[in-house]
Amino acid sequence: MKILVLDDSKTMLRIITNSLKRVEQEDIVTAENGQEGLDAFNKESFDLIITDWNMPIMNGLTFVKEVRKVNQEIPIVMITTEGGKTSVIEALKAGVNNYIVKPFTLQVLKEKLQNIII
Repeated sequence: MKILVLDDSKTMLRIITNSLKRVEQEDIVTAENGQEGLDAFNKESFDLIITDWNMPIMNGLTFVKEVRKVNQEIPIVMITTEGGKTSVIEALKAGVNNYIVKPFTLQVLKEKLQNIII
């Protein structure tokens, strides 16, 4: 499974990447903002996208909307500090398949990805 991970925090990218490797996912491409992520998405084929919401240049919500214009099928998981009900609803309406609020544990990540990875 090829996974695209977007987060403007290098530390968070490392945490997410290491967590994915712990659940035996090794084919990971990272991007530090939505525009970098969109560029990668337009060049390569991915099986899953994990994106942060708050990023410079292009935020995660805008990124999700851009991806959904061309691909309705790819699973997208939003990882963010934006845990309010309004934010969750907005992300789901934009096309996010699942939502994880920071900070999160490996177990939470595994549970959210379970249906996607299997």
